Amino acid sequence: MEKRRQTELAIIANKVRKNALTAVHSASSGHPGGSLSIADVLTYLYCEVMRIDPKNPKLPDRDRFVLSKGHTCPALYSILAYKGFFPEKDIATFRRTDSYLQGHPDMNKIPGIDMSTGSLGQGISAAGGMALAAKLDNKDYRVYSILGDGELEEGQVWEQAMFAAHYKLDNFTIFIDNNGLQIDGNISDVMNPNPIDKKFESFGWHTVIADAHDFNSLESAVNEAIATKGQPTAIIMKSVKGKNVSFMENNAGWHGAAPSDEQYEQAIAELDKIISDLEANL
Repeated sequence: MEKRRQTELAIIANKVRKNALTAVHSASSGHPGGSLSIADVLTYLYCEVMRIDPKNPKLPDRDRFVLSKGHTCPALYSILAYKGFFPEKDIATFRRTDSYLQGHPDMNKIPGIDMSTGSLGQGISAAGGMALAAKLDNKDYRVYSILGDGELEEGQVWEQAMFAAHYKLDNFTIFIDNNGLQIDGNISDVMNPNPIDKKFESFGWHTVIADAHDFNSLESAVNEAIATKGQPTAIIMKSVKGKNVSFMENNAGWHGAAPSDEQYEQAIAELDKIISDLEANL
């Protein structure tokens, strides 16, 4: 990927982070840590990979995306707003009783949401069903899904893993947000899922290790997934919870906590500095 395009995507991703934090701060509740760790992959998918049309969110041949870790929807709402699915100003209404942007994605109310998610394990299972539907209907759309590494504790994830491999769903790619932390702490202490790649391989998946914050790494991983035939692909993304906000990075306490006014101002200032430095390189 050209250096300029990498810089442009990095600017978008950090604007996604800003809006995600605005959502959580405005609501005084939400999940900032995991929202910040997936901002780059959402930016890459929505700006470089997926066939979508904000003016026609239900386009039959669109690529599908399912945020299985639905609690990190502030980041998803932010990239959807950037792409024009709904007004950016609405992000500040996050979790209000009169808002369509609730704490988990709702496919019946939000343009661009392909599956209502929240109960961990169910989103990725539904995504596998969408991929099978494409095969049965002889459609060429692809299905992408993001799940958390803590979500791997759900047995339903592994039922889906058997399902997707059995039906050879090579149009199905999942991204595991491997930031190593969940609400109760380090994933290896709570319920160790490692080695994640070997587990998925044992179920019949193609696996790729990628850097969640490097667009070249993400591009290479997605291209490899698209080129893989006869198997679904699991991309295990090494990521940083709370990415690019100094006091949130690698801190499990920010899994589901809202920043104070002072913390919010500091976080926005840090992200603005990153964006300013990136823009200076264009």
